[in-house]
Amino acid sequence: MIQLILGGARSGKSRYAEQLAVATQKPALYIATATASDTEMAARIAHHQQQRPAEWQLRECPLDLIAALQEEAQKPQTILVDCLTLWLNNQLFHFPKQDFSALFDALVETIKSPTADIIFVANEVGLGIIPLGEISRSFVDEAGRLNQKLAQVADRVFFIAAGLPLQLKGSN
Repeated sequence: MIQLILGGARSGKSRYAEQLAVATQKPALYIATATASDTEMAARIAHHQQQRPAEWQLRECPLDLIAALQEEAQKPQTILVDCLTLWLNNQLFHFPKQDFSALFDALVETIKSPTADIIFVANEVGLGIIPLGEISRSFVDEAGRLNQKLAQVADRVFFIAAGLPLQLKGSN
């Protein structure tokens, strides 16, 4: 099963995704895409680490998410990817001229017919004002396109606001 958990910053989306992962009662692999670029981000990462069950495996993939999923998606486990938005940010920073549509297609192709349950966490960044700078607008546009592509193939999609899940797609 593929699930997509969307929401704003500090909406409770990671906590909800972790609850879904625990509920599968399968071994869990946490794929982290964040990098500790400053002390505030290091504190966020540490907070997430403390929230996760100690027995979960960890794989850090700030850029190579597709390769990690190619290796892991056919194993009998639950994979929690947190978060797609940071992965996209890393891609934009390191490879700003790449074909993002092709990148997103490759991600979707990688997760077709997985053995693993896969839970993706992503920010919904398109609800605010239109950013002033070109790179910021590109980020918002590509994040929206990525979320749409994954929502199309996901079995279930949730939007989290104030810690409350709203199911947008799929059944319980």
